[in-house]
Amino acid sequence: MTAVFAERQITTMKFLKGMDLSTLKEVESLGGRFYDHGAEMDIFDILKSYDVNAVRLRLWNDPYTEDGEPYGAGTNDLPVTIELAKRALAKDMEILLDFHYSDFWADPGKQRVPKAWRGMNLEELEQAVFSYTKETLEAMREAGAFPTLVQVGNEVTNGLLWPYGRTPDYESITRLINAGIRGVRTVDETIPVMIHLDNGGNNALYREWFDAFMKKGENFQIIGLSYYPFWHGTLDDLSRNMNDLALRYGKKLMIAEVSMGYTMEDYAAYEKLAPQERKGMATKPELAAAIEYPMTKEGQKAFLLDLFARLKNVPEGKAGGYFYWEAAWIPVAGSGWASDAAIAYMEEKGPGGNEWANQALFDYDGNALPALEAVRDFIF
Repeated sequence: MTAVFAERQITTMKFLKGMDLSTLKEVESLGGRFYDHGAEMDIFDILKSYDVNAVRLRLWNDPYTEDGEPYGAGTNDLPVTIELAKRALAKDMEILLDFHYSDFWADPGKQRVPKAWRGMNLEELEQAVFSYTKETLEAMREAGAFPTLVQVGNEVTNGLLWPYGRTPDYESITRLINAGIRGVRTVDETIPVMIHLDNGGNNALYREWFDAFMKKGENFQIIGLSYYPFWHGTLDDLSRNMNDLALRYGKKLMIAEVSMGYTMEDYAAYEKLAPQERKGMATKPELAAAIEYPMTKEGQKAFLLDLFARLKNVPEGKAGGYFYWEAAWIPVAGSGWASDAAIAYMEEKGPGGNEWANQALFDYDGNALPALEAVRDFIF
């Protein structure tokens, strides 16, 4: 079977075993340390020893209040991104740069226009996306931190830069994403470009979205999927979607975000927050009950082995790799998903503690978990 939408440029890429490490600088600055078999080590050395060969880094335009107070969750501005990218590149790892085109979290539930772009019309936003993408990549090249893959938008399932680029207005969404792709291509004509949606088990969603984009969309190389087993269906659902996408569009497929819990033990003592200030995944037993694998160290490893087997079986070798989301976001006092200033900016309810520590690939004390052995040992 041939792809419904032909690929105009074939890009050769090695299979990526990746980790999103966007909060790493913050965690380390607050005292977080990492260990393998009892020995404290630089986390990049630990990950390299387990055959991790890529790092994903999110980028927010301006993650600060007008008074300069950081929003937290890594405060992933360009200097932080460059610093982490250089550390990864020094270990010969690939870099996936994740443009959010927002000052803070962008996902299917929120796609806020950056403060500096407020009041712009659609044409002005197109130019802003193009210029920002181009200038960011130029700055990263100048700093010796140039990425090897670029993601134009984060989980753009419902669009980006609301209200202009919001579903079902696929024409405006396409214009904005095209502007980002053109910004990338102005700097580098060959770097692989990803378009990333969430809900990786929902084939109908992916077909609708990419059928619409392909009508007028610029060329890109990778379809990125988020897959969280407690939100996005079963692994069978994910497999069916990937297998269909591989044949329908002829693009590389990459799991841009995935995670799995290894414990339901609370980590309140590590965060040093009052109960009313906490909102962690480890406090939600209903999520653990809804998935196929137990939230244990062994369950986390088994889940990854199953995921890897399914990636290996994607037709025509179209699976290009995966990125485990926030593999090193261990619980330390002061590192959470949003500062008080960020919660006010997002107009969401707090609290803003760490919601992800029980899904990292290191335990609460920073020790490497058995799931990393699956990363190392599974042969693609």
